[in-house]
Amino acid sequence: MAFFPAYDDTEIIDYLRAQAPNAEVVFEPNELDKHQSGKYGMGTGSGKLLAYVEVADVADIQGVLRTARKFHLPVIPQAAATSTVAGSDGIEHGLMLSTRRMNKILDVSRADQVAVVQPGVINQDLDNAARKVGMFYAPDPGSKPISAIGGNVSTNAGGMSTVKYGATRDNVLGVKVVLADGRELSLGHRTLKQAFGYNLTQLFVGSEGTLGIVTEVTVKLMPIPLGQPITGMAFFHDMKTLAAAVTEIRASGVYPAMLEALDGATVEALDRYEGTHYAQGKGALLILRLDNGGEEALKKVEEILAQFAAQHLSVTSDPDEQAAILKLRQDMLPAVFANGNHVMEDMAVPLSKLADMMDYIAKIAQDLDVEIYTAGHAGDGNVHPTLIWPKEETEVPQKVTQALQLMFREALRLGGTISGEHAVGLLKNQWNNEELGENVDQLQHQIKALLDPMNLLNPGRKID
Repeated sequence: MAFFPAYDDTEIIDYLRAQAPNAEVVFEPNELDKHQSGKYGMGTGSGKLLAYVEVADVADIQGVLRTARKFHLPVIPQAAATSTVAGSDGIEHGLMLSTRRMNKILDVSRADQVAVVQPGVINQDLDNAARKVGMFYAPDPGSKPISAIGGNVSTNAGGMSTVKYGATRDNVLGVKVVLADGRELSLGHRTLKQAFGYNLTQLFVGSEGTLGIVTEVTVKLMPIPLGQPITGMAFFHDMKTLAAAVTEIRASGVYPAMLEALDGATVEALDRYEGTHYAQGKGALLILRLDNGGEEALKKVEEILAQFAAQHLSVTSDPDEQAAILKLRQDMLPAVFANGNHVMEDMAVPLSKLADMMDYIAKIAQDLDVEIYTAGHAGDGNVHPTLIWPKEETEVPQKVTQALQLMFREALRLGGTISGEHAVGLLKNQWNNEELGENVDQLQHQIKALLDPMNLLNPGRKID
């Protein structure tokens, strides 16, 4: 088929540089290859990027979008490139717009209990800055040391403390965002409450860069709780029993800051990875943390654990010992991933159905002979089964795909979702009809068409 382009790539790059004069523009093929696929996804970047652009300011972003409109080019927004669902992998002849250099913490206010940051600020860096004034930033995804606030907003990232403090959505008060047509909107407020106008702020939280480019975020900060936190661990016969105990703890009035679950296989993987001896046939592991409540809260938790025959309970307020326990959860991913090629999933179900979901995952592993390591944020019903297959098999085995389909449909049948915190990206966008229904799916496309009528922003992600 003949193709007669109106412009060659050199003309487009020259125009791009003129429109975004402060940006770093990379267009050499060898350098572009480094940005084609994020290292935490599944290498789904298709075709070759036209350019990778690290913007320095809002004007640069507007310049990139002006270029995209003029030449009808897809734009792939990216912050720290930590997406696990191919949410910011490259698209053929696209412009990858990175906000990595927009990484300033603009304000940290103890009096207002807010912080204002640019999208490239790393989550851990924001938390560190808040702690210097006696506050902390609550959302703590597993990628906390490496993921950026812009990406956290884009995916509505969660984490271990979501059980008490909520996900990113619950901690965002306002955003500034540049639309596909170049307008910059200021949405939300610095106040902890506001009821004026439609809540457009939350429309952009979790939108995965398909509706606009986030340029600034105002988030809530929390005061560091008084007293000495308590961290503990206990073992259960299986994940189903653990999940039932977690449901009871959640309803007890204790308000734990963390309830993390690791199945027996995951604990064994941690032992292999770290040279420890936690498993020893003890079963599923619950890691819990109480940041206030004192002896009364701990006593209540111990009563519930005993009710569900928990064994080997140990609790500590010693900072070093607490760090060692938390390191188990933090090292879970590399310990599991070391066992072969992998895909980690992200279903969430109502708390009353968590035990059923855990039981179903174990049954799928047995019935299909698939190696599955299950962990997750049990306190909010978020389950992360990791499916493993031999490293020499470069393609995803059919039985792994079948297992994923069965788990997704079971999560939906139980009233849950197939993505609790990792977002949709490219890997799950064909499930919109199944999870949301045709009417809601159509409405999502109508919203996308209103804000991005040329379909330039992250096309094919979030919605298909």
